[in-house]
Amino acid sequence: MDVSSFVGRRRELSAARRVLSQARLLTLTGTGGVGKTRLALKVAETLGSAYKDGVEVVELATLEAGDLLEPTVAAALGLHDTGPDPMTVLVDFLSDKRMLLVLDNCEHLLQDCACFVDRLLRGASRLRVLATSRQTLGVYGEQVLAVPSLSVPDPGGSTRDIARHEAVRLFVERAASVWPDFTLDTSNAACVARLAQRLEGIPLAIELAAVRLRTMSLEQLTRELEKCCGVLSTGSPVALPRHQTLRATMDWSFRLCSPAEQRLWARLSIFPGGFDLDTAEAVCAGEGIDRAEVLDLVSGLVNKSVLVSERREATGLRYRMLESIRAYGGEQLASSDGEVVRRRYIDHFRELVENHQIDRMVPDQLERYRRLQRELPNVRVALELCLREPRTATDELRTASTMWSFWLLAGSPTEGRYWLERGLELVGEASSARATALWVNSMLALRQGDLAAAMPRLAECHLIVGQLEDAAVLPFAIRTSGVAAFSTGDAQRGLALLQESLALYRSARDVDDIAHTLYYAAAYGSIENPGLAAVFGEELLTLCEAHHALVTRGYAQLALGIAVWNLGDRRRAEALVRAAAEFAGEINDRWCLTQCLEVLAWAAGAREDHERAARMLGAAHALWQAADASPTRLWYHAKWHEHCAEQARHALGSRAFTRAFRDGTRLGMERAVIHAIEG
Repeated sequence: MDVSSFVGRRRELSAARRVLSQARLLTLTGTGGVGKTRLALKVAETLGSAYKDGVEVVELATLEAGDLLEPTVAAALGLHDTGPDPMTVLVDFLSDKRMLLVLDNCEHLLQDCACFVDRLLRGASRLRVLATSRQTLGVYGEQVLAVPSLSVPDPGGSTRDIARHEAVRLFVERAASVWPDFTLDTSNAACVARLAQRLEGIPLAIELAAVRLRTMSLEQLTRELEKCCGVLSTGSPVALPRHQTLRATMDWSFRLCSPAEQRLWARLSIFPGGFDLDTAEAVCAGEGIDRAEVLDLVSGLVNKSVLVSERREATGLRYRMLESIRAYGGEQLASSDGEVVRRRYIDHFRELVENHQIDRMVPDQLERYRRLQRELPNVRVALELCLREPRTATDELRTASTMWSFWLLAGSPTEGRYWLERGLELVGEASSARATALWVNSMLALRQGDLAAAMPRLAECHLIVGQLEDAAVLPFAIRTSGVAAFSTGDAQRGLALLQESLALYRSARDVDDIAHTLYYAAAYGSIENPGLAAVFGEELLTLCEAHHALVTRGYAQLALGIAVWNLGDRRRAEALVRAAAEFAGEINDRWCLTQCLEVLAWAAGAREDHERAARMLGAAHALWQAADASPTRLWYHAKWHEHCAEQARHALGSRAFTRAFRDGTRLGMERAVIHAIEG
């Protein structure tokens, strides 16, 4: 919900601030729709300046699997590529941070959240956590603030007394948004008070009711609500638990929708990450809903506050449901209807992933990447649905494999491996799909330095390729083996294998995979054979320019920069890498940026600007650490990293070097990019 429409809650705000000044964990509890999220966001907004290292809000409602909790929070904090143990990376990162972490909607992952928060608080002594949940987490030291309903008046009170109550203020504000002339006065105050009392001051129930003033009078609205929420023949309200009041209000709202709107409400509940109109039409049309009427039905649900619309400059209009409304819609999805919708949902997002592969040399690489980022919560649900039945497990494996380049660029190899491992458990037979998943899984593990996991998977991939004589997967297996050879220190074999795979891609005229193999050959081969590596880098950069592949171009500039650095052309190397750093900063590609900062530190050292070199090493170190990686573990960085650090330490002295290095670690990503670009 939007914090700008915040009403009341002064006591709760004051209490939350007071508790967080002393306790390290505060959980806001309360029934669905009572306003826990809105209160948490307002607390975070008002306390932002009190935390030197900032406030981070992580929305967990779209997360369906507890196994993804740690990498999701890590990614929200900018810790991409956290390796096989994201929890350790998180604790290390937060250990010296004075920060407020807000975890919103914990109830469906209660045990996972409890263990996660407990470990974080034990390892990061200055961290504060604000959680929202329908139940307490049960963690030692947890303080609980039960979020009450908004205050409601006595219908027999004066207009002035009625007006000061929070539930009335919220209703009047919402009513005025659909009926501009609406104001509270002596003629309607008692009616509004009765309505607020009937809805027990539950904000979501009030909002659902207020929008009905588009089609009925205030008196009609109050009568309808009294019927739906249950009124004794004497006229006294039946005392319902608050969750039953909200349920009754949603039942009433559902009944007031047309049959087609009801059907669409239920079908749209399958989207945890929101959707656009085209997606709604693709997944939800059919079986009683004509594609041409989806727009009108969506508009109707927006008008009834079932859907929230958000217009974004880059993506246009997008829609989402509040979690309580989505959960209600999910209950209404009939088993037969639901099966059809789930099948279309899987097919839609499988096609979306296939059509948005960012390893393709196309002009819209960046737009594809951003689309996949935006749709990731929905893609996760599609993957989970595939894993429910053996017959669709292969679809899951193919989709997770197709996203290999996304997992790498997004800094999410841990999540990629999670989905691949689950699919591999179900798809045991030797097949092209299994072989592909094995090399992708191995490549992601190699990125994390996890040779113990990578090598057996890669060996099995080669075995299946040999059994099936699978010429399509063979060059991928060979390429991954080349990267693995570099990772084990056998540079000569690694370069030979990369060249072998490159020859196979060339014979197939596979421009996309020619480009990726050129990157690996240029970067990894820059120490073993810098002249040949530079040739590969030049070819890759030319390909990127010809195909307007902007994302790959950044990596081409980095790889070529490292190659020409090893040839002694320091000026061109610095210009290439600085350009790559600027673009990486624009798209938040931390992996490319980390490497760029490292190389720019070498360049500063070569100019004998050792203080800048130390600072750039520090800035890179913060990102290496966040990625659970190290330049000393990456073949083409290790030699020059050690040389640069030793040279700067000798020139500056240990104390001055440490001070400049520490200053660099504190720059943060945005300032590090500015520092890198300015030279």
